Amino acid sequence: MIEVGGHLVSDELIKENFICHLEKCKGACCIEGDSGAPLNEDELAILESIYPKVKPYMTAKGIEAIEQQGTSVKDFEGDYTTTCVDTNKECAYVTWENGITKCAIEKAYEDKVIDWKKPISCHLYPIRLTQYPEFDMLHYDRWSICSDACNFGDEHQVKIYQFLKEPLIRKYGEDWYKELEKNINALNQS
Repeated sequence: MIEVGGHLVSDELIKENFICHLEKCKGACCIEGDSGAPLNEDELAILESIYPKVKPYMTAKGIEAIEQQGTSVKDFEGDYTTTCVDTNKECAYVTWENGITKCAIEKAYEDKVIDWKKPISCHLYPIRLTQYPEFDMLHYDRWSICSDACNFGDEHQVKIYQFLKEPLIRKYGEDWYKELEKNINALNQS
């Protein structure tokens, strides 16, 4: 672990390679798992407010799940997550293009219908945050469905933190990311 701006960053994020390879995995992380995508409490109100604008991008079963359960739910551990279709499988905000999952929220963002890209946990994936009152711990959520992303990252020699530069800056700011790079460079020179 290294400390960056008061937060702890797992060595794996610096050493492991990763580039999402949607053509191979088809976006399986949006349709598999034990629950929906983790949400911060401030994201609950955002989802509620943008839902009417995101709804036209959603599938009928995604809309039905939202109408029945709400724009977010509490999972089996009591944490807030995105609503799922079919008992904790497919995220309600999933839509499809050419057999690959897409995020209805992100599509609305790309069309400039809303100004929020998607939940930060989705944007940061495969980085997962463990949040403590004083700091965050950033770690790598290794999942077999991402093996093609690991291979693709190896092929192009792109580290996880490099692949996820945009969401890391979104979450912690440009100065934090520069400090991360500075710390990594110092480690590499020692």
